[in-house]
Amino acid sequence: MYSAIAQNKRKTILLLVSFLLLIGALSYVAGLYWDNWSITIGALIGSVVYALFSYFGAAKAALGFSGAKEIQKSDNPTLWRVVENLSITMGLPMPKVYVINDTALNAFATGRDPNHAHVAITQGLLDTLDKNELEGVMAHELGHVKNYDIRVSMVVFGLVIAVSLLSDIFIRSTLFSSRDNDNRSGLFAFLGIAAAILAPLIASVIQAAVSRQREFLADATGAMTTRYPDGLASALQKISAGNPRVKKVSSASAHLFFANPLSAKNFGKLFSTHPPTEERIARLREMGGKL
Repeated sequence: MYSAIAQNKRKTILLLVSFLLLIGALSYVAGLYWDNWSITIGALIGSVVYALFSYFGAAKAALGFSGAKEIQKSDNPTLWRVVENLSITMGLPMPKVYVINDTALNAFATGRDPNHAHVAITQGLLDTLDKNELEGVMAHELGHVKNYDIRVSMVVFGLVIAVSLLSDIFIRSTLFSSRDNDNRSGLFAFLGIAAAILAPLIASVIQAAVSRQREFLADATGAMTTRYPDGLASALQKISAGNPRVKKVSSASAHLFFANPLSAKNFGKLFSTHPPTEERIARLREMGGKL
């Protein structure tokens, strides 16, 4: 279990480095095309600023867009005690707890760090799970908090948007550029536009890969916390057999959820923000056999 956590942390670092290299390459191409390196520097600074803006504001946006409503202990004592006990076990501050009025079977965690964390669960999932399964799902979500996945998710979200904005600016500027239309500049413009079109697609693939690794890591952390991986595995089976598709969700926030909240048939494996449920269950069953 500890080796699975360490392996996923290493893979996530490599994927984040790839993200930064992609932004650097796109900024470099822009500076090279216009023969002005201040454009490269400005693009890099702008990307960092936008990523920070998303980092501080995306959590509230995700909660608001999903229709999550904050609750107190008196509203749902069972859910509150589960989150409270798990927080104590994991050495975390008590996060704010939310319920989403939706029949879908899903949950998510967000925020920029453990001191500003939020966990949300749909009413449908609350009505479906028994206590062991609920503990498994909440331990998974608090695993995201403990491992700072919520911070990684906010940063990656900002970087994806930054890459898309840089690509859009580059394409528009190239199309309306007044540079001499010689063979060299024409070829370079074509290559630059091709790179700008491919960059957002590559960014989305990296975002999905980061998200998949963090899901495996949160599964391992949650199972290690409850010492009962079968509870989380059973919850995954119920969610897989039911409907995890949340009504109010966007593709930008889909990676936050416990299970893919969008229609799975609309996404190929490379663009999927979640690993296959069968693989997650198999890993958890294997962990259970070793505890």
